[in-house]
Amino acid sequence: MFGTKREMTVVALRDTDAIADELREALATADAAERPGLERAAAIVARVAAVPDSEVRGRWALNHLAAAGHTGPADSVRAVKALRQAEPGLSLATAVQLSKEAAALQAKEPGN
Repeated sequence: MFGTKREMTVVALRDTDAIADELREALATADAAERPGLERAAAIVARVAAVPDSEVRGRWALNHLAAAGHTGPADSVRAVKALRQAEPGLSLATAVQLSKEAAALQAKEPGN
């Protein structure tokens, strides 16, 4: 076990590529009335697809912390414990990493 690097075991899953493909296909056959809405939808999907995986995981962690009633810092020991209780399959290392990603998002919020 010594000398091995632990890997992040949480993967952010997204369907944005498939959704973008569907929108492109719809745009190819859209009439003038449908086009503006589809173009707006395509822009939204592109924006969401550009969000880094760490932010997606951080949002997930913040949502789970809120659901657990945690109101303190996202990178506290209590937050890590709350994440592991909410998702018993999380390793300690993964819960710590998720709490750090959540805390980074908290720091970006207005008023922090």
